[in-house]
Amino acid sequence: MSETPQPADLIVFGGTGDLSMRKLLPALYHADRDGLLSPETRIIAMSRGGLADADFRGKVDAEVRDSVPVDDPGVWRRFLDRLHHVTIDIGGQDPTGWARLTGMLAGHEQRDRVFYLASPPMTFGPFCREVNRAGLVTPASRVVLEKPLGRDLASAQHINDEVGAIFHERQIYRIDHYLGKETVQNLLVLRFANAFLEPIWNSLWIDHVQITVAETVGTPGRRGYYDHAGALRDMVQNHLLQLLCLVAMEPPSRNDRESIRDEKVKVLEALRPITGSEVDRFTVRGQYTAGESGGAKVPGYLDEPDNTAPTEASRQVETFAAIRAEVKNWRWAGVPFYLRTGKRMPYRCSEIVVQFKDVPHSIFPGSAPNRLVLRLQPSEGIQLHIMAKEPGAGEVTLKPVPLGLSFAETFAGRVPDAYERLLLDVLAGNPTLFMRRDEVEAAWRWIDPIRSEWDAQTMPPEPYAAGTPGPAGALDLVARSGRSWHEENPA
Repeated sequence: MSETPQPADLIVFGGTGDLSMRKLLPALYHADRDGLLSPETRIIAMSRGGLADADFRGKVDAEVRDSVPVDDPGVWRRFLDRLHHVTIDIGGQDPTGWARLTGMLAGHEQRDRVFYLASPPMTFGPFCREVNRAGLVTPASRVVLEKPLGRDLASAQHINDEVGAIFHERQIYRIDHYLGKETVQNLLVLRFANAFLEPIWNSLWIDHVQITVAETVGTPGRRGYYDHAGALRDMVQNHLLQLLCLVAMEPPSRNDRESIRDEKVKVLEALRPITGSEVDRFTVRGQYTAGESGGAKVPGYLDEPDNTAPTEASRQVETFAAIRAEVKNWRWAGVPFYLRTGKRMPYRCSEIVVQFKDVPHSIFPGSAPNRLVLRLQPSEGIQLHIMAKEPGAGEVTLKPVPLGLSFAETFAGRVPDAYERLLLDVLAGNPTLFMRRDEVEAAWRWIDPIRSEWDAQTMPPEPYAAGTPGPAGALDLVARSGRSWHEENPA
């Protein structure tokens, strides 16, 4: 990234929505606070809200200020002064908003111009067509697409075709915020900047890999979305498969914008397809019922408050998914990758666990295999679990102990939010941590047969009580090969 930030115009469609207020604007404020935005950079929110600039700034002041550290009121005022609002209804008949946006951007065609679509995927194509019709797409323009990108391969291809008709592939940034997390980036550094690990990063030394994204929250007020998404589309197709790619990828020839993405695509293409009757053997879907979370009783998915009445889709959608995946290449032959995600789990945790094989011949009783744990949340860090002797005379007693790296404790200063890193990468024109079209479509190509088989089943998802680690079928998925899920409360 250049030492001197270049002026840019960041136009956020859906700029008054939940994502913008909770994630994008706080991340941009932190970047401004750290001197990473040019003084001329503007943030222009687009919505149907009918707000004047002053109204939008007042809304941000009321809703965002308490969620960020404002230790210098002058910096906060400078950030607010960057903010503008344009009222636009995509597909509407009123051209006033486009005329105002065109006037604001006139004379700044050489600036980096970023269109961030913090909106549902069905709006991506219409927005791109209208912004192009308004003459606002320049060679220096980029567009950021939020997930989920479609509901299946066909819809993802349709969206990619619509957006690709207006923007070149090099201008399209498909965002997955997990790739902006420090631990994810440190996984690449850990593997490719340290000589000791890469020689044992293969099936000769690794028994299996677990990737877990567990949430304690349910879906109050979100059933309309979640009934038609489910854990497979919402989490596995993007977040978990992206993490799998970074664990399993081959060393890239260079640390540049395409080499890493090339290697990730190869992993997705090497995934063993799960089809037909194999779906029942290698996947598990569940739905939470009433239980306890955080010491309080909580309802099941079908009874969550603030939701519409449950439908047949509600009864069939999964809030939990577990999959046994395999990467069919020389490095990973025979190594299972267990993917797991769920809502209303016992604790919030996103982690990658690399379980090594036991020593070939143990001379000490009580030894256990080494384990590498990379935690993405709630506290980012890396732990290598090794065997050590407990102090004392007499018989040798072994105990597994962690060698830990906590980013918050080791590195001075604040650990940037994932969105902050990714937004700065967009402004710098660095697509390395964003998904390419072939990458997205390869992920859907692997997911679709599982989704199709689940949709064809008449039996509802396996129930699990809120506050428990998931349905019994998920335990059996790993137990069949003599393994167990890594369960360690990170709190």
